[in-house]
Amino acid sequence: MGSQSTAVQNGIDADVDMDTKRDYRAVIRSLKERDNYTNFAYIAQVWAIIIGTIVLTVWSFSVVAWEGLGWWWNIPMVVVAVFVIGASQHQLGGIVHEGTHFILFENRKLNELASDWFGAFPIYTSTYAFRLHHLAHHQFVNDPERDPNFSQAKDSGHWLDFPVAHIDLVWGIIRQLNPVLLVSYIAARARYSALGVDTNPYADPKSPGSPWAIRWGVLYAVMVPFAVIALLSAGELGYADSASMTAWAMGIIVVATAVLVVYYAVIPDDAFAKSRLDPIISHRATAISRLSFMAILYSGLTLGEYYSGGMPMWGYFGLFWILPLFSTFPLFMILREWVQHGNADRGRYTNSRIFLVNPFVRYAVFPFGMDYHLPHHLMAAVPHYKLKGLHELLLEKDAQYSSRAQVVEGWSLHKGTQDNPTIVDVLGPDFAPSGNTAYVDDATLEYASVNDKDAIAAQKQESLNNH
Repeated sequence: MGSQSTAVQNGIDADVDMDTKRDYRAVIRSLKERDNYTNFAYIAQVWAIIIGTIVLTVWSFSVVAWEGLGWWWNIPMVVVAVFVIGASQHQLGGIVHEGTHFILFENRKLNELASDWFGAFPIYTSTYAFRLHHLAHHQFVNDPERDPNFSQAKDSGHWLDFPVAHIDLVWGIIRQLNPVLLVSYIAARARYSALGVDTNPYADPKSPGSPWAIRWGVLYAVMVPFAVIALLSAGELGYADSASMTAWAMGIIVVATAVLVVYYAVIPDDAFAKSRLDPIISHRATAISRLSFMAILYSGLTLGEYYSGGMPMWGYFGLFWILPLFSTFPLFMILREWVQHGNADRGRYTNSRIFLVNPFVRYAVFPFGMDYHLPHHLMAAVPHYKLKGLHELLLEKDAQYSSRAQVVEGWSLHKGTQDNPTIVDVLGPDFAPSGNTAYVDDATLEYASVNDKDAIAAQKQESLNNH
């Protein structure tokens, strides 16, 4: 793990006395403690914002109609809603992020189920799929060959050539507003997260699985809504009886779901792609759970549209969920990846940063403690709500951290008494790090069940040799 001593690797200087080391380690153990209730409050807060935003925006539509105003009066509220919900979808990614590290909840099955149902499934992924992507990012952070974040952003054309001048950063952000680029980013992200890329260091080349185990799920997710919307539209436009079209739409959902449940129940185990990390819940059960989530969602939208007397539930789903999912959500993700790891190297203390930002930026760009990103990379087993405490502890106890950790304050404008650089500053040439020993973080697999340690160790050695 580079040239750092074991004591420094554990986050404390080597020349302190044993009592201090014991006290420090006791504090670290307390920071790593998880429970089975705290994060339910954080999850509820995110979903309350999502539901509240949708309800308020739909209510504003009725006010506009009641006042006899033109439809364009709805545009400002829709724009606000798309940004708030995109930020909230990023927060759902934060839920999955905690689940990925096994720190959403202490109970491993509760951790996986809550992460999937409240975070991953609504944004069309799974905790296990993201875990393969994200733990590799942690272990091989900023390695251009093994860090999936780095290689995926390069492949999709979203990475900047750091360091960048201020104006180049501005133009880079403007360029990301191109809808085609945002969709391509989501597509690349899905491809990498689905273990479809050979360069993932956790992929098992001997067990690639059947591509149809993924394809049938994708087809269901996309084609069932198209078929249902076509039938409901026929009923609403008067081409057929609305009740009959709703019944046919529900029939498609039920039959398609039943067929795929049987498919996932009977295909052999080797049809599911394997990796060097064991799943907490079987791939088969996760596939059926994910399918069940979509079936419940699609059924709810379909029946809601009928029993509400024609309220366009599917239209609202497209406007308030799918549109942000392919626009503001990826925009916030791209910005976060740039500022967290852009213009950084592979050093233990220089691969990321700490960000002091206002609550709105924190909610949109740095969900679930991602503003304290360097402490998170140093000790990924610490839950998000304890990362500030970890940062303060390391400032006091770890001389290397206190001298080398980069604290960033604000986006571009310096406050009168501000000593810390802004985000725009640290992405420029004056803050480009160099000469730091490459670090591979084995501790990120602390809670994971690894089934091929030798293969991962070989990846680690190659990563260090190529630095």
